[in-house]
Amino acid sequence: MIAHIEGILESKTTSNVIIDVNGVGYSLNISLNTYDSLPSKGKLRLYSHLIVREDAHILFGFAEEDERLMFRELINVSGVGASTALMILSSMKPSDVVTAVDQSDVNAFKSVKGIGLKSAQRIIVDLKGKLAKIESNNEFLSPQGNTYKNEALSALTVLGIDKKKASNTIDEILKNNEISSVEELIKKTLKAV
Repeated sequence: MIAHIEGILESKTTSNVIIDVNGVGYSLNISLNTYDSLPSKGKLRLYSHLIVREDAHILFGFAEEDERLMFRELINVSGVGASTALMILSSMKPSDVVTAVDQSDVNAFKSVKGIGLKSAQRIIVDLKGKLAKIESNNEFLSPQGNTYKNEALSALTVLGIDKKKASNTIDEILKNNEISSVEELIKKTLKAV
C-alpha cells in the first residue's frame, strides 16, 4: 500500500492531480475538498489510497487523513464505488458525513449527484457506529474532550442512561461549552437527558 505521495505539483484539475516524485509523475484522483486545499504550485503531500483492478491501478489522493479514512469507509458500503465515494467527499466534508450518519439524514446523501433514496439509506445503515475514528478527530472534540466523553459515557451507562442518547448529548455539550472536568460533563449531561 502507498501511504502518501510527496513531490512537486505538476498540474491539477478539479478531479485529478499529477505529482512529480523524482522524475516519476503520479496521477491521483481527488475530491473537490482536496482540490480547494491544494496550493497552485510547489511541494505537496497527499495521503493516498491505491485500488488495484484487473485492468488498472488507480491512485486516490486526500489532503487530510480524515478524508482518506472516510473514503475507505464509504467504499466498503455495498453499492458505493470509488467514484461515488469521491462524489460524496466532493459534496460533504468527512465531519458532515459523520453528522449525517449519526442523525440518519437521508436528504444530506440524496443531495449528492447519483445517490438515490435506497443508496442513502444503505450508507447510513452500513456506516452507523463505524465512524468513531473519524468522529474522534472532529474539530470540536479536543483530545481532552474525547477522554472526558469516554469516561462520562461509561459512568452514564452504569447509571442506566441510554448509551446513544448520552453520546449525542455529550457531543452537543462538548461542542457548545468549555468543560473542565468529567464530573461537570456528567452533571450537564444528566440535566440535558
